[in-house]
Amino acid sequence: MKKTYIADLPKVIGEVVTLNGWVYNKRSSGKIWFLILRDGTGYTQCVVVKDMVPDDVFNLEADLTHESSLSVTGLVKEEPRAIEGYELEIKHIEVHQLADEYPISKKEHGTAFLMDNRHLWLRSRKQHAILKIRHEIIRACRDFFDNNGFVLVDTPIFTANVCEGTTTLFETEYFGRTAYLTQSGQLYNEAAAMAVGKTYCFGPTFRAEKSKTRRHLTEFWMIEPEIAYCNLNENMEWAENLVTYMINRVLEKCKEHLDILERDTSKLENITTPFPRISYTEAVKILHKQGEKFKWGEDFGGSHETVISDQFENPVIVHRFPSSIKPFYMKRDPKDENVVLGMDVLAPEGYGEIIGGSEREDDKNILIKRIEEEKLPMDAFNWYVDLRRYGSVPHSGFGLGIERCVSWLCGRTHIRETIPFPRTIYRLEP
Repeated sequence: MKKTYIADLPKVIGEVVTLNGWVYNKRSSGKIWFLILRDGTGYTQCVVVKDMVPDDVFNLEADLTHESSLSVTGLVKEEPRAIEGYELEIKHIEVHQLADEYPISKKEHGTAFLMDNRHLWLRSRKQHAILKIRHEIIRACRDFFDNNGFVLVDTPIFTANVCEGTTTLFETEYFGRTAYLTQSGQLYNEAAAMAVGKTYCFGPTFRAEKSKTRRHLTEFWMIEPEIAYCNLNENMEWAENLVTYMINRVLEKCKEHLDILERDTSKLENITTPFPRISYTEAVKILHKQGEKFKWGEDFGGSHETVISDQFENPVIVHRFPSSIKPFYMKRDPKDENVVLGMDVLAPEGYGEIIGGSEREDDKNILIKRIEEEKLPMDAFNWYVDLRRYGSVPHSGFGLGIERCVSWLCGRTHIRETIPFPRTIYRLEP
């Protein structure tokens, strides 16, 4: 019998096929009962008619439980009243396993309970929709870079050096040495950019931040491009073009999933380039105008980012942050040593920073000075300084946080729903 998937049923109308999946729901109506089957690609209605199947098949209705696994064989028919306009007229059902009583019911459950059962919660319609949108966001990002001549270069997870400050490192013993879980692939990306010109990496990053906000995870995924012969303005152009490409792809490919999440897409549909660009100093003036108590030189918190982004319909790019709050590798503005040639992209609707990037310091002596000022071990950075000894060039890059983008595009209020198995300061399982 021809095996197919629910998503492909429109292509096989009038054929007898086999679907493999799980029981999502069922209801009985005398000599007919209905089974809603899910298989990961969609949901479909299956109709079991007493006079058209053996008694043992018809009598299964009493035994089948929510999430039982089975294979169903039947005739694909058009039915305007059914899910997606077609249904399966059952001829045979093979049960693989009758599921125990499923712990997640239609009633309201608390967040802790749902997170304890995350391995099962993923099967729900909304969580499944988020996974599909996450997949499309990642695919769009990779397509964007692949189509623009970037080369994927994988960067290590174990490193001997820091990237985003020493206070958020996960430390581990490494054969008699100390190693850290990577905070970013950026430093290695810079080496790759000197080899291939335009590169990107994509992988997990780790921050030991004791943060309890709805925007933070201890393990998250970033896609990070690095471009040789690229200044801050061009870097901002790459960032905004990536964001709009990603949005358009999700709107085109994920309408059904956005509808399941009840996401209002009107604001996403109106986003266009170029994004507004303001300096950090201009952003501080916005905060003061809106009655926020904020001192120049401080870093923005989530509430500050929301106030700033609320002034714009598009994402807004904030650039030239104070040098004192940014990492050693960011190039200082030649016109003002107090600020760096760095930028953040803030998403609208209160979702905050989704991209952070900068021009990188390309002068060997200045870089060494910055490393010494930060009291970082020079031995761990000798290779990085080497990049400024052998053909150093102006270069820039940024990192886009996948989970922040998923949260924004899906309209989720907490980042824990944007990754299959979130890691926070309180959660290491499932």
